[in-house]
Amino acid sequence: CALPIYLEKEKAHHLGNIEATELAIQEAEAKLAEPNLHQADDIFKSTFVQLHTSDLVVKDLEKYYTALEKAIQSYHQEKIQRINELIAEYWRQTYRGSDIDSIEIRAEDEVNAAGTIRSYKYKYRVVMRKGPTELDMRGRCSAGQKVLASVVIRLALSEAFCCDCGVLALDEPTTNLDEDNARSLARALKDLIDARRHASNFQLVVITHDETFVRSEER
Repeated sequence: CALPIYLEKEKAHHLGNIEATELAIQEAEAKLAEPNLHQADDIFKSTFVQLHTSDLVVKDLEKYYTALEKAIQSYHQEKIQRINELIAEYWRQTYRGSDIDSIEIRAEDEVNAAGTIRSYKYKYRVVMRKGPTELDMRGRCSAGQKVLASVVIRLALSEAFCCDCGVLALDEPTTNLDEDNARSLARALKDLIDARRHASNFQLVVITHDETFVRSEER
């Protein structure tokens, strides 16, 4: 007699579970029929595609960023090298002293407070070379050397970057220059004029009170 009673209890228990499950199914179906969940499957697929696409775009952008960074660094190195070649050439043509063989621009990566290198941030300094010795020009050169270095660097920057801009303006370029260096600068500018003579857009504007320098340019 105990077995049938036990089976009846088990049957009632399972029937109750079935009813509860069916009720839960009905409630879920009712929620899925609501406007905001009616197209849940389509919305999920669309959102998944957008997420996956965005992930691919981010990865591609990271690749492009890395490639662009390398290209910029390479371009910067090439330009610095070209500028220093021009600076060395102009310096040899103009400077008549024996204490400085050449000058160069040094570009060093800028480091932030955390000690990490900042991308595209450089600290520039001008150095002077005498044989194997290299020293910063700041605080170690005369006023005339400083003026000549600034003119030479501007000439080199103009030659390296200004492909389509042919205007070069020099304001009192012979200030603090001795007679020999002023004549050398005049010869260097004359060579530059001769090299650019056939360029239709080249113009050299010199603002000066040095009549000797002007006459040297007119010869």
